[in-house]
Formats: sequence, structure tokens, C-alpha cells
Amino acid sequence: MGLAEASGPRDTQALLSASQAMELQRRDYHVERPLLNQEQLEQLGHWSSGSPTSHWRSWFQCSRARARALLLQRLPVLAWLPRYPVREWLLGDLLSGLSVAIMQLPQGLAYALLAGLPPVFGLYSSFYPVFIYFLFGTSRHISIGTFAIMSVMVGSVTESLAPSDPLQDLNSTVLMDKRVQLASTLSVLVGLFQVGLGLVHFGFVVTYLSEPLVRSYTTAASVHVFVSQLKYVFGLQLSSHSGPLSLIYTVLEVCSKLRQSVVGTVITAVVAGVVLMVVKLLNDKLRRHLPVPLPGELLTLIGATAISYGVGLNQKFQVDIVGTIPAGLRQPVAPEPKLFAELVGNAFAIAVVGFAIAISLGKIFALKHGYRVDSNQELVALGLSNFIGGIFLCFPISCSMSRSLVQESTGGNTQVAGAVSSLFILIIILKLGELFQDLPKAVLAATIIVNLKGMLMQFKDICTLWKTNRVDLLIWLVTFVATILLNLDLGLAVSVVFSLLLVVVRTQLPRYSVLGQVPGTDVYRDVAEYSEAKEVPGVKIFRSSVTMYFANAELYSDTLKQRCGVDVDQLLSRKKKLLRKQELKLKRTQKKQPKKQAASSKGTSFFINVNASPGATEINNVGPGAAEINSVENSKVKDLAAPHTSAVSLSLRPTPLWLAEADSVSLCPCPRLIKDNPCSLSGFPEDEPEGTAASNQEGAKAPGGSTLKALGLPQPDFHSLVLDLSALSFVDTVCLKNLKNIFRDFREIEVEVYLAACHAPVITQLEAGNFFDASITKQHVFATVHDAVSFALQHPRSGSMDTVLVTKF
Repeated sequence: MGLAEASGPRDTQALLSASQAMELQRRDYHVERPLLNQEQLEQLGHWSSGSPTSHWRSWFQCSRARARALLLQRLPVLAWLPRYPVREWLLGDLLSGLSVAIMQLPQGLAYALLAGLPPVFGLYSSFYPVFIYFLFGTSRHISIGTFAIMSVMVGSVTESLAPSDPLQDLNSTVLMDKRVQLASTLSVLVGLFQVGLGLVHFGFVVTYLSEPLVRSYTTAASVHVFVSQLKYVFGLQLSSHSGPLSLIYTVLEVCSKLRQSVVGTVITAVVAGVVLMVVKLLNDKLRRHLPVPLPGELLTLIGATAISYGVGLNQKFQVDIVGTIPAGLRQPVAPEPKLFAELVGNAFAIAVVGFAIAISLGKIFALKHGYRVDSNQELVALGLSNFIGGIFLCFPISCSMSRSLVQESTGGNTQVAGAVSSLFILIIILKLGELFQDLPKAVLAATIIVNLKGMLMQFKDICTLWKTNRVDLLIWLVTFVATILLNLDLGLAVSVVFSLLLVVVRTQLPRYSVLGQVPGTDVYRDVAEYSEAKEVPGVKIFRSSVTMYFANAELYSDTLKQRCGVDVDQLLSRKKKLLRKQELKLKRTQKKQPKKQAASSKGTSFFINVNASPGATEINNVGPGAAEINSVENSKVKDLAAPHTSAVSLSLRPTPLWLAEADSVSLCPCPRLIKDNPCSLSGFPEDEPEGTAASNQEGAKAPGGSTLKALGLPQPDFHSLVLDLSALSFVDTVCLKNLKNIFRDFREIEVEVYLAACHAPVITQLEAGNFFDASITKQHVFATVHDAVSFALQHPRSGSMDTVLVTKF
């Protein structure tokens, strides 16, 4: 039905004639609205930033409903188990649980060997954590338990802190007990990290592990796993290597001792590997016809154990076997706090990697089946699984990719499948574990290597990333090389640091654009990319592709000045030098005047009153020795005074002779007065005609009586600058200062600055940083770039509007 509905519009479109289709493409829309600056937008939309403490207050509110919601959030099984549809889902969960348990058994034994522990501890790690996750987890399809990457990370810790001596028995009780204590304490510490991060809502920490980083890290870890199993494949006794370059040393030692390989062990590993690969190929070919995949690992383990027991591989061919597997569960053991200091770094790395693998796979299944996975609760669930499992002598666990795919493909719907698999493992621990004592270790090594196929296939990412994104390819390669050379813990740290530094570098090298208007639209695009986009005459529009913060603020400012086509710094420097020369000239002129001429001008003052009503302008001259002032005609004064809405009263001293001899000087009132009632006062030489006032209007705009034109400096070919801040996501103090400096510098060269497309959080941060003041208001911030451009075109020279000129003759 949905497919038929979806095809309807396509059929209708196909029936349209060519002219009708062209007419549809030509249709446009018209929106009529006033120009909106930020102040008007806030009034129109009734904007409110909200109280910053309102979010924290809700944390401390307590009610019955809130307590119930918190309980269901922290113990999700209470939410979904009472509503569990038994008839629809129970059979699928049972079959899925048995299928996963069949895989869990050989993988548990093999991955315990990978962690440097006796195989029975892999069975423990396949029981306790799985049942704990059944109670606290939110993903319905992932399979929790032993995993190759986690096991090799644990193995690197146990072998570095409890190295084996080739001259002694590898399975010595003292060595194994020490490694078990290290692994269980590590699991407790990993659990504490994960629970702590989950409770403080640090589930987002996994976002710093990008997909190329995780895939490269797991690929490198699979190489570590492969190399670590070579000693079991060839039956070699190797020295323990840890730290940087340990993988290289192990490979070199394996190559040097290949002549000492045990032939029976090599044959056993090769035969087991071939059988496993054949079964996997059959499962791929017959996937549509088989209700449940063939349990290749379990069949191989059973067959290898039977052959080993019947033929006596250990006695006749010196093939290493698993050995004694004690029946029953161990008593809980408290962790050793003295080891925390040695394990804290590795524990944090394992906690992050384990969570990253579990949450990434959990979100894939959640998206496929239409439910939500809570990342913070997943951290808590994994943390409790590792914490409680560590007390019961388990090593750190995570989610297995292969078992999760089997659990989902065989009909698993909830974690009931996980509970079923854990109960099956419990039965094996209690009654059936002793049957696998003659299982060759080479078979377990072959099982591990064959299961690495999926992760080793990730080498194809190199070709894909070379074509799509070479920056991600650089992350992939650096992560792989660092993990191979520096081991798993340092490799992860270097990878994360490099990835974050690369993000910083990319923000420091953004794409800056000068925008032009696409003809006939309110759309503005980069003029370098769009040939039809034209710059608006008199207006420069500048945009950055990333947010501006302390790391790239200076680059933003420098690029802005460069793209504007004006050397702002040089222009400001020349202006300051000319002003300084003018000031020195005036001082020298003042010293040369006779004292009596200076005394004759003392005590005279002017009062200029500009009122809102026409004809209310008065110019009074009071004091001894008052000079006559030719007032402006009443009609002109009325026209000048009419636009004002408030009265302005200025008290001025008479122009001294030394000032009258200067070429042209502007006396400018305070900025606030200019803002409220723009007014310009110019002093001219006494013998200057009245008509000169109009010609010097341009020289009366800038503070200090000096414009670029009056000083003989080149003027910019634009009067307004619009900064498109749509990419700005946050504001820091450096950004605030940089924006203020931009306003100051461009106003010094007679260019007005406007901001456009600021997001509401940015406006809130600008207010908190005291960015807005008397000279920069919210009227300088506009809702869109088009609003800012339209306003700038309507007000090309804001300083020249509504000016009052008073000339002294």
C-alpha cells in the first residue's frame, strides 16, 4: 500500500507536459515583512532566554512519579518484562539463546586463553556479566560476554604485570592466581569507571571516538590478537613482551623460533581452521535455507576433544591441551586496592573501548528495529556487569559482534535470549566443563583466528576512504600505526589526541567567503563559487565556515581585512600619524600667538538650543567682548530642527585665533549625543565664506575633526560590512574582543559593521559578555543577511543624516 502511494506522485509528474513542468520550476514565493534587527525580532517573537538555574532545579525535585520513572530508567527490565509478549517472542528468544550459547562456549574458552588466563574463567565471564546486563541493559539484541579485543587488552596487562618465564611451567598455579587477581581487579576498576561516567551522564564521551578511529583501532587490535595466537598455533614457548614495540618483538621471536614448532600442533590448528572456514562458507551459502546457523565452533570443539582424548595428542604428539577445568562456581573475592594505581590507565582505556563497541553496535540494531538505546544507561549496565563480574573472578567484557549478529538473525527479540544463553553456560560450568579437559589449545587458537575475518576485512577501508575522505584516512592510518607500534593503551591515547588535534587544525583552516547576491533572490553565496552571484555595491558580506573562538579569532580578523580589499591596519596607521602631525602643528601655532589675542577671547560662550518644535532654535551670545554671530535663516533652522524629538543644549567656548587659523577643525560632542541627535559643529577661518560650510560637510563626520577625505587618505569602496555569523555556535571572551575590535577598526575608516543570522544561544552569550553597549546595540544585529544588506543600502552614511551646521564668520 505504501509503495503504491509513493508511486502516485511520480506517475502524476510523468503526465505533466514539458511546459507545465517548466512553469512549476518558475514558480516563486513572495514574502512581505519589515526589516528585522535583533531587538525587533525579540519583541515580535517574545524571546526569553530562560533561567539558567531552571534545569538544575528539576534535578532536585522529588515526587512519586519522578521516583518511579527513575527506577524504571535505572532498572529497565521492570519496564519491558511485564509487557513481554510470550506467544510472539518466547520461541525466538529460546532458539536465539541456545544458538548464542553454542557460540559462547568455544569463544569463552578461547578468549580466556587470549587474556592469559585458564579457560574456565572465560566461562565465568560468559555467565555473570550476561545475566547482570539482562537486568540493566537497554539494547535488545547485543550479546554481552567475552570479546577478542577486550581479551587481548586484558592479556597485555596480565602479561606485562605478571610475565611468564619460559623456563617455568606456563600453567603454574602461582602465576595463574596472580593473573586472575589482576584481571578481576581490572574488571572491577573498569566497572567503576563505566558506572561513574554513566551516572554523571558522560555517555557522550564515546563521540570522541570517530568511526574511522574505532574501525582502525579494532583492525590493529585484531592484528595483536592474531600475533598473540601464533605461539599456540606453532606450539612455541615465547618470552613475555609488553610496552611499545612489543608486537614487533613477538613477531621477530616467532620467526626466529619457527624451527622449534611442534608438527602435531601445527597440523591440529590447520585442520581446525579449515573445518571452521568450510562451515562458515556453508552458513553463508545456505543462510536462506537454514533456520539456525550450523554451530561450527561447537562441532569443531567436540570433534577435536574426542580425537584428542582417543588418540592421545598430548602424550604422543606433544600437543598442548586445556587441562583441568574445575566444576562449579568460585566464591566471590574482593579486589586488591593496591593494584588500582598500576591498572588505572589501562582500566580507563578498556572502559572506553568496551563501551564504544557496545554502544555503536547497539545503536545499529536499535535503528534497524525501531527502539531507543540510552547511552548513559548502557554505561551503567556495562559497568555493573564488569564490577559484579570482577568480584566473581571475571575479566572485562563487552559486546561480541559475531554473537550479536547471530542473536538478531536467529529470532532474538529481547535480552531473554541473553538470559537463556547464560543459563546454558551455567549448566556447562556446573556439569559439562570437565568434558573439555582434552581440548587442544591449537583448536582454540584456530577458532580465534577464523573469527578475526570480519575485523581483518576492515583493511578495505583504506581504499574507500582514499576515494571519499582523505582526512578520515589519515586518522585511520595514524590510529593503526600507533596501535601496532605503541600497544593498545598508548595507541588509543595517541589516536584520540591526534583526532582532536586534527579537529582543532581544521577549525583553524576554515573556508572564508565574500558573499554576493544571487540575482532576483534573497540568497547570498560565495562569489568565487557562483559566477552569477554579484557583490552588493557599497556592502561587503563576509562569512566563515566554522565558529570563531580563541584558536582562529586572529585568523578570522586578518582574513576579513584581506578579503575586503583594504589594508585596514596601514590605513589606520597613516591616519594616526596625520592626526598626530596635525595636533603638533596646532600646538606650535598656539604658542606663537600673542598673549593679548588669547586674552581677548576669554569669557565668551555660545548656547545652542535645538528643540523638537520648529522655530525653537536659539543661538545666544553672552559675556564680555561678545562677537557677532550670523545666524542661519529661520526657514533653514526649522528644516534642520524638525527631525529631532528631543532638545539638545550645548555650551561652547569661542573659537580662539589659533584655532581659526587652522584649515578646518570639527568639534564633536559626546558619542551618546551624536547617537540621539546627530549634530556636527565645524569651525572655519574668519575670512571663509558662508558657502564653504556645505563643502566641508564630509569633513565634519568623524570624531576628532578628521575624515579620510579631509586627511587626503583613500576611502574604502564600501560603506557597510555585514558579518554572517550563522556558523557561530558559541562565543568565548576572545571572540567577543575580536568582534569589538572589528567594529572599532572599521568605524575608524568610516565603514559601519552589522551582524547577521546569529543563533539565540549566541545572542545570550553576547549579552552575558557585555558585548552590547551604547555604540553596539541589538539594532546592529539582523535576523538574516538580506535584512542587514537592505538596511545598509538604506543607510549608506549614518553619520551624515540629520546634521546641524553652525558656521562662525
